[in-house]
Amino acid sequence: MFRKVLVANRGEIAVRVIRALRELGIQSVAVYSEVDATSPHVWLADEAVPIGPAEPLESYLNIGRLIEAAHRTGAEAIHPGYGFLAENAAFARACVSSGIVFIGPPPEAIERLGDKAQARGLAASLGVPTVPGTDRPVEDTEALELAHRIGFPVLLKAAGGGGGKGMRVVHRPTDLPQALSLARREAYAAFGSNAILLERYIPRPRHVEVQILADAHGHVVHLGERECTIQRRYQKVIEEAPSVAVDDGLRTRLGEAAVRIARAAGYVNAGTVEFLLDPQGHFYFLEVNTRLQVEHPVTELVTGVDLVQAQVRIAAGEPLRIRQEDVRLRGHAVEARVYAEDPEREFAPSAGRILGLWEPHLPGVRVDSGIQAGQQIPLHYDPILAKVIAWGPDRPSALARLHEALDAYVVLGPRTNLSFLRDVLSHPAFLAGEVSTEFLHEAFGGWHRRPPGPEVVAIAAALLSQPTPTVPTPPAADFVDPWDRLGGRRLP
Repeated sequence: MFRKVLVANRGEIAVRVIRALRELGIQSVAVYSEVDATSPHVWLADEAVPIGPAEPLESYLNIGRLIEAAHRTGAEAIHPGYGFLAENAAFARACVSSGIVFIGPPPEAIERLGDKAQARGLAASLGVPTVPGTDRPVEDTEALELAHRIGFPVLLKAAGGGGGKGMRVVHRPTDLPQALSLARREAYAAFGSNAILLERYIPRPRHVEVQILADAHGHVVHLGERECTIQRRYQKVIEEAPSVAVDDGLRTRLGEAAVRIARAAGYVNAGTVEFLLDPQGHFYFLEVNTRLQVEHPVTELVTGVDLVQAQVRIAAGEPLRIRQEDVRLRGHAVEARVYAEDPEREFAPSAGRILGLWEPHLPGVRVDSGIQAGQQIPLHYDPILAKVIAWGPDRPSALARLHEALDAYVVLGPRTNLSFLRDVLSHPAFLAGEVSTEFLHEAFGGWHRRPPGPEVVAIAAALLSQPTPTVPTPPAADFVDPWDRLGGRRLP
């Protein structure tokens, strides 16, 4: 097992990984940009290293600085979290060539599955249903002809990445040139590649994904599915496990398809195979995320498997501790993502200092948070602040617990989507499980927040009556740090 691991990320996922490392008895190294010097992940880790200015290309996306930080601290492995370099084959290869273990799949698997065209071709070769479309990036000169052959409406998809970047639905041939230009521009900005695929657009689908674990000894298991249908512009907002649209038979077929793809790609570590379900219940391969997903906690709560610890154990060469027949889904879990954004202003990111913070502590509720009172929220990164996850013996009880937790969650300072989340959870169609990926657009277009309830007002008033906490800054290089006596060290 590793003695020390560097966490190449920030925010709630860095906190999550650091806590998993601590439970395994592994020392952790945090990295931070200039604007993150007072973030919780910096102070939670055993060591912390500054890696540059706020701009991601100069800090969290700077492979050289991350490798240097690992060597400087003696870290034997790097956990990338999600986002940033988590699905970057060049980063994984740089780790390996530097004698550092990358806690994720091999670079070859990232390249093969991270490229949507290659992943789609692999799935089709294994008999896994795929949405009709192109198996290679399209040129501008042939796009219209291919779109007519596929049939409108068509979906433009970035070949080199996910997360909704570089995606456009085109309903009319006359709209294709402009949509293709915009998709290419967005894809290049996000992934450094303007390659675009064409697919037939499936109206009103559900988005379901399967969690897999694979070790270096040839063992692959799936841990059931997650429902990720509640999304806005292809960005997930609320996720749950299991899916209300998946019965035992479909769950088996989805899991078997995911495992076949993982085996064929030589996959090792944690990953997610994503599918679309059409209104008739047919499933189609969508893509593979070669990393830990934001929504991994709902799978952890219904299976009892710590996915982050499993990632670390697999990277250290250990065989999987579970077999497929050991996997049992227990109860229901739902996750809501708390963002620093304003839903009343087209979900614009919201920066600023957190003047007060009250996070819920309730039975059956887990909060994966990366914030603290007094912290400055920057605009340079993804606006996710925390995730609230609730478990219950069934879906109604899990939803009730999540709603109660969001009612008690207070963030003063930046605007958040908390009120929006509460309204989504209360919608009759969501409660009935009768949703599609168009649900938020159809049901919440032009949404406006309602006045907060009396409990929230009381908590906010109490928080505002207290002085804003002063968040400490990392000490100077010549400062004798009392953390040394507590087992925590800070590096200049």
